[in-house]
Amino acid sequence: MASFSESPLDRLWKEYSVVFRDFDDLTLARWMAQTLGQLEGRSWRLSHPLLGAYRLAAQIGQDRQIWFKRLAKPPSGYSESGCCRAPLLPLLTRDVVETGLTCQHCGDSCVPFDEIPGDLQTEIREWAEKYAPIHAVAHWDDAQRKRSGNYNNQFEDAAGKAEVLLSVAGRIIAPKLLEFYPAAIWEDQDECLEVRPEDVQLL
Repeated sequence: MASFSESPLDRLWKEYSVVFRDFDDLTLARWMAQTLGQLEGRSWRLSHPLLGAYRLAAQIGQDRQIWFKRLAKPPSGYSESGCCRAPLLPLLTRDVVETGLTCQHCGDSCVPFDEIPGDLQTEIREWAEKYAPIHAVAHWDDAQRKRSGNYNNQFEDAAGKAEVLLSVAGRIIAPKLLEFYPAAIWEDQDECLEVRPEDVQLL
């Protein structure tokens, strides 16, 4: 029975994951290895359907310790992640300075921020420092909202700026991660500011 704390979206994703739960370990390992091959060489939106499917498989694979069993070999370009020993597939988020790049298999930090190569680390830090005060608008308390004069306008302005900076992450920063990792993922939404993936344009 579903937990009362689960959102309808959480329940939907659980339903989606059933297909991977029905895979035996070897089939799941092969599917994940083949999909990593398809992901290689590109930076991807977090919202991309292929990424959504891979994340579902990766969660089940993590539960079953698929990569520890060495049932399938990932493409040669992928190194082993230090956090969970799965193939390294990093995610760039607005919290990168605090969390580093996030592992798509276990959800922990797979590349601490201070291990991101120098010039790119500086560029990412500058981007994240621009993003932080914009995102913070969504979390202003009542006093800050009153002082702003018209909070709705401030919120809309922040959402517009977030769309631009998320686009910068996708167009400029994430592709540079490919110099160091075989594939990279970037967060293309901000739920707090009600920025959806379709709001973030790359062209």
